[in-house]
Amino acid sequence: MESTSGSGWISAAEFHRAPGVSDWRVTGTGPQAVFRTGSLAAGADLIASIVAVAERSGTLPDIDLRPEAVVVRVPLDSTEGIPAAAREFAAAVSEAAAERGLAPDPSRAQSIGIYVAQHSQADVRPFFTAALGYEPFGDTDAVDPLRCGPQLAFNPLTGDAPARGRTHFDVFVPADQARDRVAAALAAGGRLVDESHAPAWWSLASPDNHGVDIASWTDTYD
Repeated sequence: MESTSGSGWISAAEFHRAPGVSDWRVTGTGPQAVFRTGSLAAGADLIASIVAVAERSGTLPDIDLRPEAVVVRVPLDSTEGIPAAAREFAAAVSEAAAERGLAPDPSRAQSIGIYVAQHSQADVRPFFTAALGYEPFGDTDAVDPLRCGPQLAFNPLTGDAPARGRTHFDVFVPADQARDRVAAALAAGGRLVDESHAPAWWSLASPDNHGVDIASWTDTYD
C-alpha cells in the first residue's frame, strides 16, 4: 500500500492517523461519518460543500441525506484498501460540518454484510448476483452496483455439509462502539457463541439461533 501521497491505498490505521478525521470510522464498506442535522434543509446545505470537496480531492463519496442526519461514505471500490485521498476529503468534510454547527455521531456509523455459507463444491454467487442485480467484487464477494444494499460474502460452510445453506449477518461497527453493541445484543436475549477472535469480532446467536457477527476489525487494520 502507498501512504505517502494522495494516490494509492492506505489502511484503516493509516487513515485514522491523519489529522482532522476524528469524526470518521472505518466499517466494512470504507470510511464513513454521520453528522446530525435535524432537518433536510440543514443536511442539503452540507451536501453542497461535500460535493465541492469531492471534486477538489478527486473522491467519489456516497452521500445519504435523511431528515435526522447526513451519512457520508468513501466506498471501497478495490480490495487493495482505502483510497489515500480519503484523508484529505474526510478532514475537509468535517471542517465544513463544524462550520455549520453539525455534530458528528460516530455511534451511528455501521455497515451490514450478509455472509452466505456454501458447500465447497457449489458456487452460489452467480445465482445471488442474478437474483439481486448485484455485481461480483473480488474473488468471493458481491455488491450492489449503487451500494445501497448489503455486501454479500460467499465462503465454505464449517463442516462442509452438502445440500445445506446457512446465512448470517456481519455487522461492522466502529472499534470504540463494538463492546457496547455486543452487550446490547446480549441484553436483548442474544447468546455469545464465540469470542475467541475478540475484539476483532464476536459471534452471537439470536434467541432462535440466527447468527450475527459484530465486527470491528475494519476500523483498526494496518
